[in-house]
Amino acid sequence: MTKHTGAHPRMGAMDVCPFVPVANVSMEECVECAKQFGERAGKEIGIPVYLYEAASDRSYRKALKDIRAGEYEGLAEKIVKPEWAPDFGPAQFLPRYGATVAGARFFLIAYNVNVLGTKEQAHRIALNLRESGRGPKQPGRLPKTKGIGWWVDEYNMAQISMNLDDYRVTAVHTAYEEAKKDAAELGVAIVGSEIVGLVPLECLLMAAKYYAEKEKLMLIEEEQMIRLAVERLGLGSCKPFEPSKRIIEYIVRAQQPASVLEPLASQTVRQFVNSVGARSPAPGGGSVAALIGALGAALGTMVGLLSYGKVKFIDKEPIMRENIPTIYKAMQDLIPLIDADTNAYNTVFAAFGLPKDTPEQQAARTDAISKATKIAIEVPLTTMRTASSCWPALRAVAANGNVGSKSDLEVGAKALELAVWGGHRNVLINLQDMPDDEWARGVKAEAQRLVDLAHTEAEAVVKIINSRKD
Repeated sequence: MTKHTGAHPRMGAMDVCPFVPVANVSMEECVECAKQFGERAGKEIGIPVYLYEAASDRSYRKALKDIRAGEYEGLAEKIVKPEWAPDFGPAQFLPRYGATVAGARFFLIAYNVNVLGTKEQAHRIALNLRESGRGPKQPGRLPKTKGIGWWVDEYNMAQISMNLDDYRVTAVHTAYEEAKKDAAELGVAIVGSEIVGLVPLECLLMAAKYYAEKEKLMLIEEEQMIRLAVERLGLGSCKPFEPSKRIIEYIVRAQQPASVLEPLASQTVRQFVNSVGARSPAPGGGSVAALIGALGAALGTMVGLLSYGKVKFIDKEPIMRENIPTIYKAMQDLIPLIDADTNAYNTVFAAFGLPKDTPEQQAARTDAISKATKIAIEVPLTTMRTASSCWPALRAVAANGNVGSKSDLEVGAKALELAVWGGHRNVLINLQDMPDDEWARGVKAEAQRLVDLAHTEAEAVVKIINSRKD
């Protein structure tokens, strides 16, 4: 570190070590990971470690920029002050290493926007955008955003380098479009951008949704949506952007085959039928209801797509654009519920098998059964809700879609009705094991309303398409 130089702020060889809840883990668990890491690094390696963000309980030491203020060059003087003693490790300056900051935070996106201009012009835009702006009296426009302007020799152009601390607050596409506005005022060009490191799928889908709405596009397939986001943000302008290597969820999926993540949904039709017909209680009616619902929504999607993009149905295109995505989404959302229902049953079964020899064991077993049964109720209820979300769109397709596919839509409507009915039966059978409290009564009432609605709506769809004269 004694010889290290660079444009990016830093205070140590391993400057920051964030623990980020990506999937199936809570922020609290990440906080504990950060503390355990800091403790071990301090004891076993002998390096100073500061906690930040959610892992820090001191307000003045939560923000990374405050801890890192003065950077490596100012650390020797800073670290010996009582208020800046590290949380773990020695309170002394290690010239060859510096210090590390560890913590737990939401997913941070390191995002750079390319500017055909000077470093100073890029920095002016960064000051306009970043939350801290030019100081307390001149804050920037984008919350949860840090930014500076710099020059990148490798690309022979300037960049607005930003950290988006919470893309749910300031999205990538928001930062990009705001940078374009300021660049236009300065008379310089924005020519794409780059995401440094990995990115959550949701972030790019948000961008795709923004551009699709802005340009009045109808995109339903995830691959097409990602392609739109990559193109509009210019994410391949510096280096090729490969979704399979850059999107977190895709990387995780690649490490585990579909047969592990969703064993039932990944089976062939024949294999699934044989699984249901085996001498085993699961997969059972709940998984079958979810599959039937997905097939019903698939038929609705099919009829919609057969009525879209053709000259014959050009006058119906706005209606199809509005309604196809709803049915398609339900189709996709119902597929994971095939495995979720069987998993829920297996969890209940396992809870009943817990030991009950002591009062403590009995209490733990009762609690486990209650929690597992609640999930076993929520899953088929979700099947009911998801299938029920199709009805308004299905009505629209019935009234305006390709009448040559009438029987397909009729089967789709009845399949969705059966999915709701099947979900209802699974909700009721599991409610038998729950106390008759306010939650259970609310679930029962909602389930009854959805099953009644399904009967009415399925009949309406069939009636609408059969009453057409074209």
